[in-house]
Amino acid sequence: MSAATPDFWVVLPAAGVGARMQADRPKQYLLWGQRTLIEHTLACFLDQPGLRGLVVSLSADDGWWPTLPCAQDARITRAVGGRERADSVLNGLMALRELGAADDDWVLVHDAARPNLTDGDLHKLLSTLASDPVGGLLAVPVRDTLKQIGPDGRVTATPDRSQFWQAYTPQMFRLGPLRKALTDALAAGALITDEASAMEWVGLAPLLVEGRADNLKITRPEDLEWLRQRDS
Repeated sequence: MSAATPDFWVVLPAAGVGARMQADRPKQYLLWGQRTLIEHTLACFLDQPGLRGLVVSLSADDGWWPTLPCAQDARITRAVGGRERADSVLNGLMALRELGAADDDWVLVHDAARPNLTDGDLHKLLSTLASDPVGGLLAVPVRDTLKQIGPDGRVTATPDRSQFWQAYTPQMFRLGPLRKALTDALAAGALITDEASAMEWVGLAPLLVEGRADNLKITRPEDLEWLRQRDS
């Protein structure tokens, strides 16, 4: 790993059920090849020498996690997930503090159901943000024409798509500022959809780092089918 690439911690929020997958289990436990999605996702980080520790935030009644070999990995700590993603991430950050992480340590938050992160994108994010005062996230420019609609479902405007990017993960911020931003935003009842939105809520401007479009989040059955067909 490059000398310009910092050490880091990871939080994986994985307490959701993924209802849109219409599966018999939470989507992170669906198979892609011989391993579950969450095992592929974890492998993206466990192979990195700069990893200092990893917290997975899981539902309290998650019975699938203990069946996986990686559940015994000493580098992985289990935390209790919350009702929303932001709650799960905040619980994960608190667990990192108990593990000895400092407020100025870098933390990467990544979707458990985003298993196709490449080493190249991970290293690009780490090296680009290593000395950034705020932090940032992987993102991809919007490719298609966007439409704004009204309450009746009819188009009201066509925004300039050059101004819009899709937010991906990992999202990379210092532990202390991210924890405070999430805590304050949740206390105020703000709508927080990802870590960057919490940092934006407190007045900071995260940096976008362009990544690969195939770092997709498995949300619908066709997403997983695409991965499986690609490997066939």
